[in-house]
Amino acid sequence: MTAPSLFAPPQPLAARLRPRSLKEFVGQEHLVGPGRLLWRALKAKRLFSSMIFWGPPGSGKTTLARAIARVMDAQFASLSAVMSGVPDLRKVVEEARRWQERGRRTILLIDEIHRFNKAQQDALLPHVEEGLITLIGATTENPYFEIIGALLSRARIFVFEPLKEADLLLLLRRALTDKDQGLGAMPTEVAEEALAHFARMSGGDARRALTALEIAVLSTAADAQGVIRVDLDAARECMPRRDLIYDKQGDAHYDTVSAFIKSVRGSEPDAALYWLARMLQAGEDPRFIMRRLLILASEDIGLADPQALVQVAAASQALTWVGLPEGQYHLAQATLYLALAPKSNSAAAYFKAQAALEDQGATKVPTPLQDAHRDKKGLGHGQGYKYPHDFPGHFVPQDYLPEEAAGAKFYEPGEEGQEPELVSRWRAFRKKGENPGRGGETPEE
Repeated sequence: MTAPSLFAPPQPLAARLRPRSLKEFVGQEHLVGPGRLLWRALKAKRLFSSMIFWGPPGSGKTTLARAIARVMDAQFASLSAVMSGVPDLRKVVEEARRWQERGRRTILLIDEIHRFNKAQQDALLPHVEEGLITLIGATTENPYFEIIGALLSRARIFVFEPLKEADLLLLLRRALTDKDQGLGAMPTEVAEEALAHFARMSGGDARRALTALEIAVLSTAADAQGVIRVDLDAARECMPRRDLIYDKQGDAHYDTVSAFIKSVRGSEPDAALYWLARMLQAGEDPRFIMRRLLILASEDIGLADPQALVQVAAASQALTWVGLPEGQYHLAQATLYLALAPKSNSAAAYFKAQAALEDQGATKVPTPLQDAHRDKKGLGHGQGYKYPHDFPGHFVPQDYLPEEAAGAKFYEPGEEGQEPELVSRWRAFRKKGENPGRGGETPEE
């Protein structure tokens, strides 16, 4: 038997500190806290057929899966969807049948299960359905979008949250005192503010916090007393800033964009600037943000401030010419203008008209509204049309809707900003055209 290499790298601190029992598991109290659904199931040793663990990196998905296998006294198998395929799954299934014959169940953890394609996910179905394996799929992506419906219908989804700072501090202190698996065998002193920095800047990711602690300890030389002392400066060097959780194709992207739009719509400039900065720091395409602002200028402000669209269009052009980083000024200006502007969603009246069209189907354009340039004499196109500029006030009442939609009202004026003034002016000139007064005879066509 070959002796292990003396130079073989040890497991990372985060892997060595994985809980050996459910009692050692930290965080996710809403899932495994006393009285919670998963806690009750494990206490009764009546596990769900299969489960999907959905949450951010380092929140304990794999750790809890391993702990569950110990509680249930089940055989534990693990596959990575990035590195594995159907042949690897077949090997697990064969092994699971042998364990089943011995009266022992198999729990299969598939990490990053969203990376399995449809055929690979389909291959899991018969074994999950049969109960041969209890599947625990771990994913950072929304399972409702990434996992096939047939598999979802056979699984219970549990949502993991980023770990709280208190949970992370508990793990960090455990790492410093554990002499067998942690750093307790080394004479180490880590300042409280350094531990707080690791906890605060890790973004709820236990793996990231523990890795930073390990780097800080192993890279710091012992002092004259033989003690490794890690201060706040060393902690900052090992973890310079908090990485933003932001996947351009995932929930973090859509949730952040949603928060930005809702802040602008809600007339909260400070919040809008916060979410704008978060998107830009995470590497979001500034053109995407500007497109959203262009939409918002009409969707949520519209006629309450007709200059809103002009302002954002100008900022969009400026961003195209200037680019980043200076283009951040133009994004900020557009964001602030829209957040401070009065709001109106009256432009959504278009969709009422669209719905009416879908209900009624295609309708004939009334004769007076048809194009008279094509065949006015032969077919009467445009006959009966009244040219508004020939009438007092440049307005004359006439029907502009087809017979099927006669009298329909789609536009509901807003009451904020400039829109009431625009509507008042519109009503005034219509009234003037409808009642021209003396000497206001209408010309004959």
